[in-house]
Amino acid sequence: MPNPHVFTGDPYFHSLQKNIQAGLILFHSFIRIFALNKPPENTIMAKYKEYGYDIQNGKAIIPEWETEIKEGAFVVCKELTSVELPQWIKKIGKEAFYGCENLTDITLPEWVEEIGNGAFCGCKNLKSITLPRWVTEIGNRAFSGCSSLTSITIPESVTKIGGCAFSGCSSLTSIAIPESVMKIGGHAFRGCSSLTSIAIPESVTEIEEWAFSACSSLTSISIPLSVTEIGFAAFWGCSSLTSITIPESVTEIGYCAFSGCSSLTSISVSKDNKVYDSREDCNAIIHTESNTLISGCKNTTIPPSVTEIGGWAFFGCKTLTNITIPPSVTEIGKYAFKDCSSLTGISIPPSVTKIGDWDFSYCSSLTEVRIPKGCHVDNDAFKYCPHVEIIRY
Repeated sequence: MPNPHVFTGDPYFHSLQKNIQAGLILFHSFIRIFALNKPPENTIMAKYKEYGYDIQNGKAIIPEWETEIKEGAFVVCKELTSVELPQWIKKIGKEAFYGCENLTDITLPEWVEEIGNGAFCGCKNLKSITLPRWVTEIGNRAFSGCSSLTSITIPESVTKIGGCAFSGCSSLTSIAIPESVMKIGGHAFRGCSSLTSIAIPESVTEIEEWAFSACSSLTSISIPLSVTEIGFAAFWGCSSLTSITIPESVTEIGYCAFSGCSSLTSISVSKDNKVYDSREDCNAIIHTESNTLISGCKNTTIPPSVTEIGGWAFFGCKTLTNITIPPSVTEIGKYAFKDCSSLTGISIPPSVTKIGDWDFSYCSSLTEVRIPKGCHVDNDAFKYCPHVEIIRY
């Protein structure tokens, strides 16, 4: 079997390579989700008494001389409702308040510099928090699952927002990312379903995988010139997003970056971008060198110079009703039109020799598909398309 990261030049192996690579990316992405969201290690029971802390009448009692809230100190303490931290605290340890689901209020002292991984993960009744001016990094899962959190203030000192940092914060309506932040971690805002807009500062160079996925209320996003990489599924399932502009600085866009953005009507790429384009005002993102359309929308017109429709290119485009595939296209990638539930008909040109499994699956409104006689159709290519009629020509 060929190395999935090396193009061999053979069309069969080229196709196999891309499918293997896409599968590996998806597999590793889900492994990362699991790793970031797994329950705390060795913290089945809270350790606060071991550390000399206490809880009285729902309030945490911590000695005045403490400079750190230690790892797993109050994990899953359901009786904890409020915390007043000593003024000299500099670090909130890993999973310190993990699963404190009745914690509603906490004030962080001004000298706090570090918020550990999972520090407030699962504090589902915590409504607001202000991070002190010395914090430089928000740890992985730091506020993940804080579903009542409506606002958070991030200081200019923060340079990195960790993976899953705010994932599942479904009440968060807005957030200001300061100019100091350089990287937005994987899954950082995944599932922030009330977030309507977000301004990414000029300091950010990378938007990692799944960063804003399932932000279903997000209507607009501005990607600054500083961004060079948009990760795998970065905006997956942002079903209210209507337009996207890719600046000239972007040199890498991961698979599925805009899949499931069913309200997208406008896609454009800066004319100065050297890697991607939206030629002929096609309302799509095309990889320039390979002539592969990697992301489309309901208003996409596939230019006659395109030779391949990439994997997941129209995945979840529920408002797409029709599309013309030009005779220049020789390959349709995996899941390319999956879940295009309003698509009613399509004609496959003679240049396409194969339609793979799941390429048009869940296209529930599809009634007529014209396919050339020499084109091979895999068994599950039109799976869950109850009304489809395949016409060979």
